[in-house]
Amino acid sequence: MTETLGIIGAGMIGGTLARLAVDAGLNVVLSNSRAPETLTDLVTELGSRARAATAAEAAQAGDLVVATIPLGAYDKLPVDALAGKTVIDTMNYYPDRDGHITELDSGELTSSALVQRHLAGSHVVKAGNNIVFSCLLTFARPAGAPERSALPIAGDRPTAKAEAARLLDSLGYDTVDIGTLAESWRSEPNTPVYVQPYLPGQPPEGAGHEEPRRRYLEVGGVPVPAHRVKELTDGAVRGPAGGKLPEDTP
Repeated sequence: MTETLGIIGAGMIGGTLARLAVDAGLNVVLSNSRAPETLTDLVTELGSRARAATAAEAAQAGDLVVATIPLGAYDKLPVDALAGKTVIDTMNYYPDRDGHITELDSGELTSSALVQRHLAGSHVVKAGNNIVFSCLLTFARPAGAPERSALPIAGDRPTAKAEAARLLDSLGYDTVDIGTLAESWRSEPNTPVYVQPYLPGQPPEGAGHEEPRRRYLEVGGVPVPAHRVKELTDGAVRGPAGGKLPEDTP
């Protein structure tokens, strides 16, 4: 049972997951790439269940750990501190930001398989990478609620996926198992389940990177139930790895 959630990366997705976890009654240990004292404002906002730490300390403290940093820094994740842990990977590959990674460009590995190779003693689960943080925060619903959304998850170890699914359930989301880490491309950028289904309508042709955020703020998002997530991921066709980094995406 997850009582303490370690979060490596306190940006938009990390901060949102921290808020959902605290609301769900979990303790949270947050870290970023700078120093714990730079998280004082966020920890104060979150309250007594949250504290700041180094990445290694957050990894050690968490019953389950979220890695939500730019993918280009995946090799900075603390291998020893994460050994034996289930690690939820929310990271996406954006070559313009992360630099080109040969194994991803060639299709030899998915981004989460790359992370798993680095964290050889951990159990990586891909999850939370296909939804913008604003939707992630506002779409959370109690189990059984009619407008509950689902998120795809992928991993090589069934018990780790079950652990991640229990966490996401407590945070307000159903999950859809899309297979192993080799199949996790089905929720990566440029696939049908990535970001767009949670936003209202289709963007006009030629819309810029700010358009998804503007439409969400004006209209609100769209719940995406488990059956729809399954349809979208089952129908995905693998293309070139990586996406363009729009505003307000994980």
